[in-house]
Amino acid sequence: MPNASSTLATRSRGPAQTPADGARRSRRNRQIASALALVVGVAVVAVFPFAAPDAYVLSAGVVILSYACTATSWNFMGGFTGYISLGHAAYFGLGAYGTGIIVRDLGLPSFLAWALAGLAVAIITIPVGIAALRVRGASFVIVSIAFVLILLLVFQAWGSFTGGSSGLVVPRPFPDLMRPEHHRVFFYLFAALLAVMLTLWWAISRSRFGIGLKAIREDEDKAEALGIPTRNYKLVAYVVSATLTGLAGGMYALWFGDLDPIFQFSILLGSYMVLMALLGGIRNLFGPLVGAVIVGVALEIFKLEFGDTQFHLVATGLLLALVVLFMPDGIIPAVQAGLRRFGPQSSSIREMTAAELAERNAAAGVSGDSVFSGGPTPTPTPEEKR
Repeated sequence: MPNASSTLATRSRGPAQTPADGARRSRRNRQIASALALVVGVAVVAVFPFAAPDAYVLSAGVVILSYACTATSWNFMGGFTGYISLGHAAYFGLGAYGTGIIVRDLGLPSFLAWALAGLAVAIITIPVGIAALRVRGASFVIVSIAFVLILLLVFQAWGSFTGGSSGLVVPRPFPDLMRPEHHRVFFYLFAALLAVMLTLWWAISRSRFGIGLKAIREDEDKAEALGIPTRNYKLVAYVVSATLTGLAGGMYALWFGDLDPIFQFSILLGSYMVLMALLGGIRNLFGPLVGAVIVGVALEIFKLEFGDTQFHLVATGLLLALVVLFMPDGIIPAVQAGLRRFGPQSSSIREMTAAELAERNAAAGVSGDSVFSGGPTPTPTPEEKR
């Protein structure tokens, strides 16, 4: 039997912590950390336009937010279903040119034209998605690249409608604003668009539809065998992803004002979307945003240091190789895994002191000798008690 001092020491340690308690505490800590990170991010976005030292830094912030929007919109398809598209620049270009052409030819207000261009991208994407999603893997990647190359040739050759190689000038929606104020307004507009995308991604991730998309990502054949309408789910995800990418392209057109088909329909732009999403973590809500910040800042630094050379392309390729080799799941999952190594480790067998073991046995009516004898002490019969 335990003595008084051992019993007192055991009680002073409080109730025993089970693995479930540790898991709940770890989940609560992650939620608190995520909430703090979200608050800090919102504060940075709110303050940055006024803290930027000059118009160039502010414009770089707008570019990074546009990258974050395109990477997040790509992640609706790539992150949920696992289908890697290198041709999403096609929808970025369609949204940009659609907005500019509607403003130029129909004379509609800028943001009404932006919304109509997004709707047009959604309509165009439906037949394209039905055809493209008939294949998987490398075949799907090739189809996505072929589509963006076709659009590049069309928009370069159709000069009377698209402006051809000379490009298209889009009227500014706020012509009275000076350059810094213009950048500041669009910084917040891109931030609002990104917030809508993140909220939608979060909602889909926790819905039945999102669970079906994740099942497709893990094993499409098994998901279909379980009764998930994989073709319809993929098509919806593809249309949503393309439409949001088109809206990001239209916003870029209204901000930048000068469209070039070589840039708007560039495979390199689609590759940046994939790189940013993979770098941050395609299965994480904020993964594309983190990747966009890293890639966007790195590209601006390389352009300042090396000008119009192709060093930034070499750096981008090396960065993609490092991510694939050492952080295949992205930076955020890698950091989370590293933090878990230093946190409390859950175990199926809880460590127990001799005093705690003796007290538990006493409460259960088991003698201490039974612990080492291989089984409980037999309960005496009434005749043996007499």
